[in-house]
Amino acid sequence: MSWTAGMPNPYPPSPAAGTGSPWPQVDTGYAAWPVGAGRTRPVIGISCYPDEATGHGARPPAAVALRPYIDGLSRAGAAAALLPPWGHSAWFTLDSVDGLLIPAGPDVDPMRYGAEAHPMTGRPDRAQDAWEFALLREALMRDLPVLGVSRGMHMINIAFGGTLLQHLPDRSRGRHQPQQATFVPHIVRCRTRSLLSMILSNVTPVRCCHHQGVAQLGSGLLPTAWSQDEMVEAIELPTRRCVLGVQWQPEADPDDSRLFEAFVAASTNR
Repeated sequence: MSWTAGMPNPYPPSPAAGTGSPWPQVDTGYAAWPVGAGRTRPVIGISCYPDEATGHGARPPAAVALRPYIDGLSRAGAAAALLPPWGHSAWFTLDSVDGLLIPAGPDVDPMRYGAEAHPMTGRPDRAQDAWEFALLREALMRDLPVLGVSRGMHMINIAFGGTLLQHLPDRSRGRHQPQQATFVPHIVRCRTRSLLSMILSNVTPVRCCHHQGVAQLGSGLLPTAWSQDEMVEAIELPTRRCVLGVQWQPEADPDDSRLFEAFVAASTNR
């Protein structure tokens, strides 16, 4: 059962008939959202991870986020706010941000989608899982723009009742992660007229590093990109103005900031 069971319906009403798509096509190659006269530099919350330092002397525990995400958001015109998994509730934490980015990270606990752990599935961090699911739930309730990267995409899928393939080499001959921390360039095909195809092109090169992927798609989600071996590489929530998960690592390519730019635009003066 999805964690959304029993909660108020987080979906806003669909646009009225005849009002058209909220994502008009523009000649820059990515989606355009209205930007008003208010805040011009949105704050994007990035969920971060506890870091227990070892060696070189003791220091207090730290909360960390990878620098490429912060740099990518900065290049796109946003400020990053780190959201550590302690100190405040998700409700209080999201009061100060305009969008939520859930980055790549460790494998989600298979118990979250009713499965036994595969031998190749990493040891779960249940506290981190609980924190990020709480952030995601609260962001959906507020209609905040959400971008999930790799693990973040998995969390979006699980949140709506989906499941994961825990080790892709068991099902696919594609090379999605030849070895840990190694990015693999490959091509993804985007669904025509999807939000993602408006941000990128219908066929686009990406860099990925993952050994898990979508098995059963979550209820209400739309698959919007596929790899050459037909693995789902992106998902969207079409009833919301900007909830997007991608399997690849957009932060790994500083020369292509289209995804971050579109996400920041969605978070500006929402």
